[in-house]
Amino acid sequence: VQLQASGGGSVQAGGSLRLSCTISGGTFRGYVIGWFRQAPGKEREFVAAIKWSGDTTYYADSVKGRFTISRDNAKNKLELQMNSLKPEDTAVYYCASDPTIITSRVRLELAYRYWGQGTQVTVSS
Repeated sequence: VQLQASGGGSVQAGGSLRLSCTISGGTFRGYVIGWFRQAPGKEREFVAAIKWSGDTTYYADSVKGRFTISRDNAKNKLELQMNSLKPEDTAVYYCASDPTIITSRVRLELAYRYWGQGTQVTVSS
């Protein structure tokens, strides 16, 4: 399974960005696909996740109401719409996936087997 993230960039506080993650190399029924981020000097943290089948979504409290995760099964693509961006959202954003995650582990970095390269998001004040 290969994941390719794109869409990062620089934006002023209050602005919006849309990240994409193209997934290839298999069928993904049953997978959980998610976004994590890592700010300089900090550990990588969970942002949002979605099940490939169904509409169940998961969000970190820090982005709930501002970020929206979605997927396009036909295009094998995961997206993250980020609105009302804040300087503290500045980080490298990674997409990740795994076929065997149970609900209680969705927010755990170690639960994800496949990772894409990161894409930088910079929010200036």
